[in-house]
Amino acid sequence: MVYVKAGGAAIELEVWEMPTEKFGYFMQYIKAPLGIGTVWLDDGSWVYGFICEGFVAQSGEGVEDVTHTGGWLNYLAGKEAQ
Repeated sequence: MVYVKAGGAAIELEVWEMPTEKFGYFMQYIKAPLGIGTVWLDDGSWVYGFICEGFVAQSGEGVEDVTHTGGWLNYLAGKEAQ
């Protein structure tokens, strides 16, 4: 997910709960350009979630914008249907 000030769109997301003591273990499996950062929700609240480093998204190299699908799970379902 890449935050944009204008021209972006909301997508559906899943909110999961993880014990704090397991977070470090989980993080070792997240490879660049993915990271964990602040994701703002429509109601003004926020959660920590997957983000993409901005320089990668701006380069356009190897990046696919999935916003038009409405969310990651929809994107994956569309790939399976192909």
